Amino acid sequence: MADILDSPASDRIENVIGPTATFIGELKCDGGVRVDGVFQGSLETMGNVIIGETAKVVADIVGRNISISGAVKGDIIASGRLEILSTGLVWGDIQVASFLIDEGGVFSGRSEMPAEFEPLLTAGDEEPKRLAEPKDDEAEDSTEA
Repeated sequence: MADILDSPASDRIENVIGPTATFIGELKCDGGVRVDGVFQGSLETMGNVIIGETAKVVADIVGRNISISGAVKGDIIASGRLEILSTGLVWGDIQVASFLIDEGGVFSGRSEMPAEFEPLLTAGDEEPKRLAEPKDDEAEDSTEA
């Protein structure tokens, strides 16, 4: 019980839109949010977001770690991890640091991750190095060219 009280506000679910509730508007908060009902508008938090299996969301979502089991139509920005679970449906563009989609989960949109990974694939003006050594007959073909 002591670590629940000591955990940062962003880790705790402080705001719940229940399965029989409908929310239309803008929700901004520091703590975690769980949606099991209907949500329309925009949701922005410093904390985690859980979209439950019964949720129907038409909103842009900004949060730390976002887990989706229901249906979401809108753009998503996750500073941490975005998880689309097996019952999750997402239509919209995403910007994430980490992305997981379970078998059965649906994602339709454009995904973007931090550009810091892109330079690992380029070697300046030279051609990128091969990940595996070519076989003997492949090596002979490349020296003839």
